[in-house]
Amino acid sequence: MGKIKIVCDSSAGLTEEEIKKYDITVIPLTVMIDGTVYVERETITNDQFPELMKNAKSLPKTSQPPIGRFVDVFNKLGEDGSEVLCVNMMESISGTVHAAEQAAGMTKTKVTVYDSQTTDRGMAFQIIEAAKVIENGGSVEDAIERMKYVLAHSKLYLAIDNLDNLVAGGRVSRFAGALSNLLNIKVMLQVYDGQIHIIMKGRGKKALHKEWNRILDEMKNGPKVMGAGISHVEGDSEVNRLLTKIKEFEPNLDIVVRETVPIIATHTGLGACCLLYYTE
Repeated sequence: MGKIKIVCDSSAGLTEEEIKKYDITVIPLTVMIDGTVYVERETITNDQFPELMKNAKSLPKTSQPPIGRFVDVFNKLGEDGSEVLCVNMMESISGTVHAAEQAAGMTKTKVTVYDSQTTDRGMAFQIIEAAKVIENGGSVEDAIERMKYVLAHSKLYLAIDNLDNLVAGGRVSRFAGALSNLLNIKVMLQVYDGQIHIIMKGRGKKALHKEWNRILDEMKNGPKVMGAGISHVEGDSEVNRLLTKIKEFEPNLDIVVRETVPIIATHTGLGACCLLYYTE
């Protein structure tokens, strides 16, 4: 008798240990830098990407996995009668979930495609909890119910140090970007309802730190934190500041710190820093 197998795209902030422990199949996204295509987790690592992006002649171009790659994976995983739960990053930043949906209609394997409405470590929280449900004999529906619960109790905050990549990617007008950089404007974003929202704009690091302090107070005084992660793009000083402050009120919390994936780093730019956590 087959079982339920989990597939996700490579934007999920899973550790190698978690991928092995829960037998998760990761389908990579790709990024093109000055005409050369790199495949996440295969021909480029998260740590290698910032330096390549820094030296690129133009903004890297990101791509969702080809539909055929999803089909091949779904076919292979379903050979023993297993069904597949495919978890993808939020539709508002990538068409990956639609590629997976099209592939699901082209395979004999029973596939359920799910939009996590988030990405990075926030997506990993959902996948890990879904894997635990399945491990304990739960159905795909049970796993999705648990993922929705985790999403409802999750927070994702992202500090943008400069707007260059957002401007180059067409997400911010050039005039606004030039003006913001001239005035040293920093931006805090939050992801909720599957969308990216600007929650703070201010001048300099001081404004950003004030907003981080507000967010950390919310984290400290809210429900018990079950998991946390800090993802960044060469944002070590901000990462260390956040870690130090979180450890003051959550000394035993295991926090996964990582350079984020190329597809996210391309949009956020250098110096970006993201805090992700979920509560009971």
